[in-house]
Amino acid sequence: MATTYDFPGDLIAAQQELSKVRANLTALYKRLPYSVEPMEAWQRPEGYWLATSRAYPDSPGWSEQEQQEVAALREKERDLTGAILTHAFWSEVSGPERLDARSQLKHALEREDGEGQGAA
Repeated sequence: MATTYDFPGDLIAAQQELSKVRANLTALYKRLPYSVEPMEAWQRPEGYWLATSRAYPDSPGWSEQEQQEVAALREKERDLTGAILTHAFWSEVSGPERLDARSQLKHALEREDGEGQGAA
């Protein structure tokens, strides 16, 4: 039987915030041009192993505001990750169990909402 952990509220809140920040960062990357700096159109050479498009259009680059937005989200992601990894809770979990506990933390919000629980 798997161990169930009683995660502190601040640890769960940090994990929830980290998930939101990562989702926001992913959405931002998807709408930004592929190149941070302005770049002329280019084409990948024949025989390259990727199956994606070989032609890339001009990239206007990212604006100063877009660069700052990415930097702020990445900094927040680093801060939250550090807070989660160094939380005092982990000292209560034995080394071999930490991987399982960390995995459960990522899904703790689903359990609290009653989601992801199937009849066993």
